[in-house]
Amino acid sequence: MSNSFPNARKWAVLEILIIVLLALVPLFTTFPYRVNIFLSWEGAYRLSSGQVPFKDYGSPLGYGFWIIPALFFKLFGPQMITLVKAQVFINIIAGLSFRSILKTLHVTPGVRLLSVLVFVMSYSFFNFWPWYNHTVIVYELVAISFLLRAFFAEGKGGRYLLIALAALFVFLSLFTKQDGGGMALMLCLALLAYNSLETRRWLDIPVFLVLFVVIAALFIVPLMPGFAYWFNHGQAPHSSRLALNDFTDEIMGGSNWIKIYVLLAALCLFAGVKQWGAFIHERREVLFALLTLGVLGEAAIFQVTSYTPPDNNIFFHSFAFAFIASWLCRLLSVPLRTGSSLALATVLILFWWSGTWWKYIGRYTDRLFPVKEAVYAPNDSTHENVVSRRNYMVNTDTTDVPVSQWTFSRLPVFHKIYMPAPTVAGIDRVMALPVVQQKRDNIKVLNMTELTPLAAAMPFKLETGQDYPLWYHLGVGMFNRQLAAFKEKVRTHHYDVVLYEYAPTLNNFFPFTLRGELQQHYQLVDSFLAPRRPTNAMIEVYVAEGAPRPVTDAFLHKVDTLR
Repeated sequence: MSNSFPNARKWAVLEILIIVLLALVPLFTTFPYRVNIFLSWEGAYRLSSGQVPFKDYGSPLGYGFWIIPALFFKLFGPQMITLVKAQVFINIIAGLSFRSILKTLHVTPGVRLLSVLVFVMSYSFFNFWPWYNHTVIVYELVAISFLLRAFFAEGKGGRYLLIALAALFVFLSLFTKQDGGGMALMLCLALLAYNSLETRRWLDIPVFLVLFVVIAALFIVPLMPGFAYWFNHGQAPHSSRLALNDFTDEIMGGSNWIKIYVLLAALCLFAGVKQWGAFIHERREVLFALLTLGVLGEAAIFQVTSYTPPDNNIFFHSFAFAFIASWLCRLLSVPLRTGSSLALATVLILFWWSGTWWKYIGRYTDRLFPVKEAVYAPNDSTHENVVSRRNYMVNTDTTDVPVSQWTFSRLPVFHKIYMPAPTVAGIDRVMALPVVQQKRDNIKVLNMTELTPLAAAMPFKLETGQDYPLWYHLGVGMFNRQLAAFKEKVRTHHYDVVLYEYAPTLNNFFPFTLRGELQQHYQLVDSFLAPRRPTNAMIEVYVAEGAPRPVTDAFLHKVDTLR
């Protein structure tokens, strides 16, 4: 019996199973509240409610990121767990697009299978929540997959349709995040330039650009004039927040993975290419090289322009692996068509990327093999003071709540999402506030916290307006003009309830000066931990002067009833 996999359908089934099955894992688990996920929720909620971006609210980003989550809110409701379902879909699209790219470039089945595994383990498997720094790359992958298929399509009609789809998804990438989308556009133009040079199909470039401009106009013109103020293209009050030293320090002082991949790719080319004059005309080989080097260059820039979280740019691993493995297998005559060779390679890849899956296995090993806690007893003469890797630093944070002690809220919008117990208790107290109970139908709330789903849970109507920000990070999501408007509303007691998150270690994540206005013109009736780790932020609850304040016994009874 043969131990090889000669059937193309078997390869396709294996690759698609890897992509789909690992993407479905999040549907069967629960999640801690994710830092910054409030932005994903509110943008999707507003869009799914029929609000028009740049007319009903403003954002320095386009709304490309929120299209898929908003669609899922329409289908499954605005629970936070719906965002996870949306990300499952996004991860499947990302994996299929990456596979399509490798298939168009004629990457051998064994290398393609392993590359898909690297892509899923390094970029998709741990991405449970939608975030614009991930979605911008997914749209780019879809665009590149269509563009490469267009290069080898038969007939003008089919080719131009694929080019149109590529232009659409390049625009959606740009309309999700300017930096990643702009680099996606440049990379696609570079691939188009080479392919046009080789095929003499010079019309492809202007067709792509015209389609891109037309698609952009169809999206943007109806959003004017608010779009011109909000969308950040370097105009005031926006700023680039970048400096040349940021790039040189990050790339020259770090970026070790990117630099070693560039070195290995160069070595493969120099070792494998015997006649450069002939090689330059091998379209698929050159396109593969251009794409790989382009992705590595994009990742080097992206880590500076999108610096948080620090692993935004790890999409480059799978492209570099596919390129280098293809050349090494060819140069070293490594067979990757047998079950034993693929099994060994799979084990090695899983070992390489064990950090993405071991944290889940580690939960069980910690229970099977519990570690004896080291003793910290500097003033106890009867015990030695044991210092280990688990306690060599003294934790002075008295507010920290370990994730193992987090719990679930009763509110449907937080289904399957656990938070610190003080946060859950604080949410219950907010829901039980007399002013919330009395003005349930027309309460005015300003929610400057990460608990944006309270808009659906309470519920209250979100404010709208061309000058109203989607989020409140001063200098990023809103500016002095909006700050002045909020100050005036606070001074005139426009809101019945204001929820303000005080995060002293984050630079105006919620405007500090507005807190002073609240302390002067509103009554602070409660405060509790924000749903984040480290627990370095507090949510403060303010009610307008003269509003009924919670009476201790009745208030606590109401909280118990709601629970």
